[in-house]
Amino acid sequence: MRPHILVVEDEKHLGVGIKYNLEAEGYRVTLCEDGPTALRMFGHTGEGICLVILDLMLPGMSGYAVCESIRNQGSRVPVLMLSARTLAEDRTRGFNVGANQYMSKPFDLDELLSRVKNLMQLYQAPTNNLLTAAPSKPKQITTAQFGQVTVNFETHQATSAGKNVRMTPKELRLLRYLVENPQRVISRGELLSEVWEMNGNLQTRAVDQFVVRLRKIIEADPASPRHLLTIRDAGYRFIPEPQLADAENGDEKGNQTTTGTDPSDSNSGVRAKDE
Repeated sequence: MRPHILVVEDEKHLGVGIKYNLEAEGYRVTLCEDGPTALRMFGHTGEGICLVILDLMLPGMSGYAVCESIRNQGSRVPVLMLSARTLAEDRTRGFNVGANQYMSKPFDLDELLSRVKNLMQLYQAPTNNLLTAAPSKPKQITTAQFGQVTVNFETHQATSAGKNVRMTPKELRLLRYLVENPQRVISRGELLSEVWEMNGNLQTRAVDQFVVRLRKIIEADPASPRHLLTIRDAGYRFIPEPQLADAENGDEKGNQTTTGTDPSDSNSGVRAKDE
């Protein structure tokens, strides 16, 4: 069965051109020109969509809103954003609402086709329908409270030190996975696989940079974290109650090297993405 791609593009000539070239590569393509129509596709009960190519400037609702709605429904379908906007903040906003890749217009056709192929390989699903929310995991939780932080993962509401904080869908998903696996050392590869749903061997600093962002939200002192620790050469550990952990572990810290500083804190020039 041919992979099904949804192209959301209001410039008709461009949308038709993308559709033509994707079909020439063997994909099945559905083309629509506005956000509300794109979201209605997610109620379709037939063959699932494997990839969304999404323009940002759309009638009815923006591509940002469409992508965020897709993620809020629990879908893990990969999203490739297209836009004439080239500012860093536009790209960052796209990644924050759940886009996997971002291309600026005008773009090279061969690069587009290559990115499509790459996304298809990285985001292989266990079923044909990527639009269906992933099955609930046995330990999945809806709320969490630790330190001065309270989070409702269903309503996307969070407070820290008594103040409301805004968290992106990817930040919430990362925090949820950490909270569901307390005290355990979790590798970057596992987080890439379980949170980003990507190949765990992929070389990217997205995990490190999102951890830095989480610390700014949940830690009283992000430079000296108490809840979200880095375990050198191993990954990360989430500790809900640091005082209890200290009492139980005794001098364990003398045998394990932890640090609150990630390599991603340096000015590496690499932007964290919701890959």
